[in-house]
Amino acid sequence: MLGFVLLQPKIWLNNVNRNNKADLLNWMKSNNITLVQVNGQRTYGGPPPGWVGDAPPLGSEIFIGSLPQEIYEDVLIPLFQSMGKLYEFRLMMTFSGLNRGFAYARYSSRRIAEQAIAFRNGYEILPGYKILVCRSTEKSELEVDGLPGFLDRATLEGILEEMTTGVHTVSLFASPTTNSKNMAIVKYSSHKAAALAKKRLREGVQVLYGCPFTVDWLQTSIRQKLQDGTLAKPQAYIPESFNSQIKQETPAKSAVQCLQLVCERAKLGQPVYRIKFLSLGTCGWLRFWYCAVIPNHSVPFTGYSWLLGDKLIPTEKYQQAKEMVALRILKDFGKCLVFSVRSCIA
Repeated sequence: MLGFVLLQPKIWLNNVNRNNKADLLNWMKSNNITLVQVNGQRTYGGPPPGWVGDAPPLGSEIFIGSLPQEIYEDVLIPLFQSMGKLYEFRLMMTFSGLNRGFAYARYSSRRIAEQAIAFRNGYEILPGYKILVCRSTEKSELEVDGLPGFLDRATLEGILEEMTTGVHTVSLFASPTTNSKNMAIVKYSSHKAAALAKKRLREGVQVLYGCPFTVDWLQTSIRQKLQDGTLAKPQAYIPESFNSQIKQETPAKSAVQCLQLVCERAKLGQPVYRIKFLSLGTCGWLRFWYCAVIPNHSVPFTGYSWLLGDKLIPTEKYQQAKEMVALRILKDFGKCLVFSVRSCIA
């Protein structure tokens, strides 16, 4: 019997595709099955109940595309489980409760994955709907660019292990795009771990020790240079005064003040912040949850972020967290407001 953990019912909008959702719930109930949904994907297994041993090797995952949006796991899991033992099944979901047209199935071996591709590619899952099944690329490497030269590999690895899970290796090179900055290539234990790490690192304002950084999948051109051994050694620049460098990069007006001005001009009302601090890591990284409500804006801004908070008193932690939340909101507002946010911080 399949085994799942809790399905969060709040993300289901029952007025969309109601009948098929009811069929899925009946299937779950009759088989004593529950599902987990996190970050836009609903997951079975990883590992499934009763699994013994290590995770399957690379090459055991398949990509399933061209799915009709109205079908769910009650159809998909039995279809693909008939090929062999599933280690994990992930269906990508929209907030309306439809699937996003694709899924991933990870089997216990490469052989079973190849068999599933051979027998299920082009399968007519509904009249007129043939699905695409092929090998998953299983990306597991991220590039983190724009890192300060004084950040060594061991410290960066410690930060990443606190902020993400499944870090396998961290390699440091000179940035191919920015002088005096470095780039890290971070390999994770699986595609799923890498994808979640990419999302988490993008959740907050992407500034590390005063230096803006970017996070993305490892580009093919960078991978080729890595294989050829042509990536330059990392920079070793150490500024005279780390604190003064950050101060010089801080705008004259704070993000909180700027957001207040933006809301005042747009007649939205003043923002109200709620911040809840979570655990403090050994490298000093403090993760927090936030909810910012702007009275005349349709939805609140919520999410998670993190800051370097081991040497901050509680009031400083709160103010820095508010700054990061305000910056995130300003970034979102900048796409839709008539006037430029930049004028607030000039």
